[in-house]
Order: sequence, then structure tokens, then C-alpha cells
Amino acid sequence: MSQDFVVAIPARYAASRLPGKPLRELAGEPLVLHVARRALAAGAREVWIATDDARIADALKDCGVQVAMTSPDHASGTDRLAECADIAGWRDDTVVVNLQGDEPFAPAAGIVAVADALRDSGAEMSTLAVAVTEVETLFDPNAVKLVRAANGDALYFSRAPIPWPRDAFAKDRERMPGGGDWLRHIGIYGYRAGFLRKFAKMRPGRLEQIESLEQLRALEAGYRIAVGITPEAFPPGVDTPEDLARAEAFLAAQGAAGEGAADKGAAGQGA
Repeated sequence: MSQDFVVAIPARYAASRLPGKPLRELAGEPLVLHVARRALAAGAREVWIATDDARIADALKDCGVQVAMTSPDHASGTDRLAECADIAGWRDDTVVVNLQGDEPFAPAAGIVAVADALRDSGAEMSTLAVAVTEVETLFDPNAVKLVRAANGDALYFSRAPIPWPRDAFAKDRERMPGGGDWLRHIGIYGYRAGFLRKFAKMRPGRLEQIESLEQLRALEAGYRIAVGITPEAFPPGVDTPEDLARAEAFLAAQGAAGEGAADKGAAGQGA
């Protein structure tokens, strides 16, 4: 069944660029609560928040999710989720979706899609991508690009523009070249709980350390990562104070659009 998966959300309090990020308010509520609701909307069998701070646990009381209090010493969210898997007692074959704790607008369809990609492909991991439409994104090191094999598996992830359109960029690097399918990575992952535990115990790979991309650890070790194209857009996550302000504006615009549609409906009924 498509819904036979769990969602685990790592939520560390001491984020470097936005301290206390999970509890920063968005539309008057903690950011992590918005993320939890997205996971619940996807129909997951269980939704867990893996955190290191009791204040985050308190903010999630009575919202339908479970909380795993994990060590504050974990080097990454993946390590935190591996401990969560043990606390939750998941069997090794449990499909786990790793939804980042700073994705308050993650679409439910995207969360389901990454679970389906794992199950359908038989790969050890799965993730999502979206088409690149602006040349600035290709050259932005904060936007991770990827290339896929014909079967949809990831060949490589990079902060650099890949593949490199040699002839087109030799003439002009100010516009999107034609004839290529450039993809930007969306940082959501699926794996079975057994591989999650195994991955967390693996030593960081050389490529991972060069690019600062944890998923390269799996590729360098010879494991498959299936890449699906997201069925719905993933609005930007929240990593800085500026991102939080943009998220507030995004929600305000959605609310205004909804009110406008309601007003038109009411006017139509009155007519």
C-alpha cells in the first residue's frame, strides 16, 4: 500500500544559521508544527519528530505525532533518525521518509512519491528532483544538481552545474542552454529502516567530504539512489531569517488568495 510508510523529521534546536529554528514562529505557530502537519497530511502510518530538546517536544503535544528524544551529539540528521528508528522499534523493512524539519510547505504528494520511488525501484535509497528552469540555479552552489541513469537512478550529485553543456556554455553562460534536462535535487529521502541504520554507521566518503553532500556516501559505496520527479512543487524551505520572512509572505499570499476565492463564491451565490 502506498501509505505503508513512516515519516521521521529531524529537528535540532541549535541550527547554526537560524538558532532555535524548529520553534521559530510561522503564522503564529512553531515551524516544526507546520512540517509535522505536512507529514500527517501525506497519510503516513506514523509520524515521528527526532529532537534533542524538550521545548520542541512540548510544542508538539496533542498534534498527532510521536517524539523521540535523541542525543544532542549527532553529527547529522541521518544519525539522529537512526537513533529514532531504534527508539520507535521499526523493523528493518519499514519504509522511512526523511522529511527535513525546515520544510513547512512540503506537498503531501511529494512525501508519498519518495516512498513509492523506494518501493517501486528496489533501490536502497530514494529522493526527488525538479527541472531547472533558470541559469542562475545551475550556477548556485546552494542548489544541488544531479544526473540520472536511464533507469532513474542517481549517477551523481553536485553543487556544480551538471551535466556541463560544453558547446552552449562556451558561447553564452547567461541563459539556459537548450537540449538538456537539468535537475535540481530536493532534499527529501526514503530508505528502509535497516539501510538507515547501516548508512548511519558508514564512514563519510571522500566525495561526500569534497562536496559536503551526505548522499554521496551511498553512491560512493556502490548503493543505488532512485530519483523521482516531484509531482508537485516544493516551495523553498526555511534556513535563514530571510527565508522565514519569505515563508510568512508566502502564507499571507495564500491566505489572501483563499479569501478572494471565498468572496467570489459568496458573490456568485448572492447573484
